[in-house]
Amino acid sequence: MISSFDILDTIKMVEKEKLDIRTITMGISLLDCCDSDGKKSRQKIYDKITKYAENLVKVGEQLERECGIPIINKRISVTPMSIVASSSNDNDYVEFAKTLDKAAKAVGVNFIGGFSALVHKGYTNGDIKLIKSIPEALTVTDLVCSSVNVGSTRAGINMDAVKDMGQIIMKTAELTADKDGIGCAKLVVFANAVEDNPFMAGAFHGVGEAECIINVGISGPGVVKSALESKKGAKFDEVAETIKRTTFKITRMGQLIANEASKRLNVPFGIVDLSLAPTPAVGDSVANILEEIGLESCGAPGTTAALAMLNDAVKKGGIMACEHVGGLSGAFIPVSEDAGMIEAVNKGSLTFEKLEAMTCVCSVGLDMIAVPGDITKETISAIIADEAAIGVINNKTTAVRIIPAIGKKEGDYVEFGGLLGGAPVMKINKFSSKRFVDRGGRIPAPVHSFKN
Repeated sequence: MISSFDILDTIKMVEKEKLDIRTITMGISLLDCCDSDGKKSRQKIYDKITKYAENLVKVGEQLERECGIPIINKRISVTPMSIVASSSNDNDYVEFAKTLDKAAKAVGVNFIGGFSALVHKGYTNGDIKLIKSIPEALTVTDLVCSSVNVGSTRAGINMDAVKDMGQIIMKTAELTADKDGIGCAKLVVFANAVEDNPFMAGAFHGVGEAECIINVGISGPGVVKSALESKKGAKFDEVAETIKRTTFKITRMGQLIANEASKRLNVPFGIVDLSLAPTPAVGDSVANILEEIGLESCGAPGTTAALAMLNDAVKKGGIMACEHVGGLSGAFIPVSEDAGMIEAVNKGSLTFEKLEAMTCVCSVGLDMIAVPGDITKETISAIIADEAAIGVINNKTTAVRIIPAIGKKEGDYVEFGGLLGGAPVMKINKFSSKRFVDRGGRIPAPVHSFKN
């Protein structure tokens, strides 16, 4: 039975600590939309998305009103488009991206993910066409998000794809330079990408998933920070236990929303993603949690250890609170989307190299980082390779979502608005990685990947 204390506690978390459901994401399989005629395939895609997701936004808004809990985003993920579109005779897939954008707007969602390719072991013809289409696709659409998986613990790292993605990111930045390179904010490069991620820009509906599912991403950095404010001077054991207990409460709310959305939409429940996802709003920051643990400023020595403990405690607390946990499930550190991270960069305590170290122990990777516009495509590729190596060796998901700010230099500022926020342009190592990137080929899988 729910007590009055539980009700009041939830109200406090929502009103004062910025607790919310970050996203309800409907995953839709488009495998039955394949057709040799691209125009017919696109019509099937549009019809299926608008049919399945017709009531997604309405149900999300109903649950917001009835439960009193903000649901910030309603999103869609679809089968990687390189698979679906490859059956067509089209030479590029920009029109497929336009169809996804049109369908997303028709049903009123915030974003649609799945303009994606999985190339960790090599390219198909469809993969090549999709990747070449990414810059234009993200320029001419508003809601489409794209992702490319270039490595896995089982396969190693496809360095040909890593090299190509450096070029693709640079071209996307150039085409959307009038909007501070926002196209790159909708493009992520993965290693060990997961099939049930509800968060953008990396969400896609994996081929091993059901016909249609509901995945939910929770949030709540402000709630965790508030809980830790009463633990000043406490030992780390108590700090970790407090984070676990708080995450349990947050996740139970996510499970409630997921179950109810699944029931009303008549779509199976997939997973709850436990990730602590910050926003640019003051008081909704992962960096501030780390500072509450005892750091003068995020990025100071001890940051990686504090983040490792936070990430682990979030998983331990959340995993006991719901039926199925999945997605990325950890603590996000996107610079432009976290007011505390932005402040730490401005202070000089948080550097690019420290962010890379932090990605070894948290969810995902180098996320929403603005870099000088004169960065070379080879440097971008080398950054992707470094981050992929962390993921492949540690058997975890890592990613790069980096924004070259064309015409801007270190210390300048880019602004995207909304949940994407804005960020200072960070300093990047100037030494060349060109000869490294130009080698191509594949970095072999690590020896510990062979578990059979």
